[in-house]
Amino acid sequence: MNALDWRESVIACIRAEARPADKFGHQPRLYALASRLGRGMEFDEDVLFAAAWMHDLGVFIGHRPEDPDQLARWDHTPYTITRSNLLLSGWGFPESKLQAVADAIRTHQPDDEPNRIEGVLLREADILEQLGAIGAMRVLVKVGRDTRYPTFSSVLPVLERAVNDLPDKLRLSRSWLLAVPRIEFLRTLIAAIKAEAGELLF
Repeated sequence: MNALDWRESVIACIRAEARPADKFGHQPRLYALASRLGRGMEFDEDVLFAAAWMHDLGVFIGHRPEDPDQLARWDHTPYTITRSNLLLSGWGFPESKLQAVADAIRTHQPDDEPNRIEGVLLREADILEQLGAIGAMRVLVKVGRDTRYPTFSSVLPVLERAVNDLPDKLRLSRSWLLAVPRIEFLRTLIAAIKAEAGELLF
């Protein structure tokens, strides 16, 4: 199986497994954003592609726990790495690169410290995806369908944490350039929500 074949298998799998369906858009955006951040740098495109597309497998319905208490404690990363290794191997992904994919997935969250360039690019892009209009959409769509967020007031702190905490975790100057307008938008949105709803946001 050539590179095109395994990539097509990855995309087909995530398209089928991404539930709710809107979660599918995060993967192609993340890969495009990470590739943009890495322009001119030396990184393994196979590793970045596989990690970007597979990194959230464990958060999809059907892969994550259904029980609300278990879901609240769920760390999807170990599950995602194990499943990704199995799936990628079956699709003909180079065995020699599986560990690099696992490393990138393992360190893709904001509090992690990647030790490979692919992990750095994935982490930075994932932080940017939590800011701006896209970040707001990804949070607000959870209201009422995710047991952790039954109301709008329950997701407002998520938006506030994103805009207050995440920018300082960015490491690349390129990321900061992309982050500035996203931060400004999110701050404006939060302020508008508070101004319009006052104490009546439910």
